[in-house]
Amino acid sequence: MSTPIRLLSLAASASALLALAACATTASAPPAGQMAGTCNAQGAHWAIGNAPDQDVVNRILQDTGSRDARVLTPGMAATMDYRPDRVNIDVNDRGAITGIRCG
Repeated sequence: MSTPIRLLSLAASASALLALAACATTASAPPAGQMAGTCNAQGAHWAIGNAPDQDVVNRILQDTGSRDARVLTPGMAATMDYRPDRVNIDVNDRGAITGIRCG
């Protein structure tokens, strides 16, 4: 296998892994005074600048009280529906979290 094909294969594999990580969900208890499953993004602003690995995503879910997390990379297709129980984790092309928002 030539080097360009290997690089393309590696990039495709990395994209698939990131897409699978975006589908992972973990149930958690909401912060005090918040309804179960309602997102509050302010509790996870500490994550900006970090990589969205499974431990970070799980802590974001816990700190926001969300039931679902979606990791969004540049150019990634995503539905525009608003879900009050979901936190969106925006990631730049270097793999660092640039924003945390509900929806």
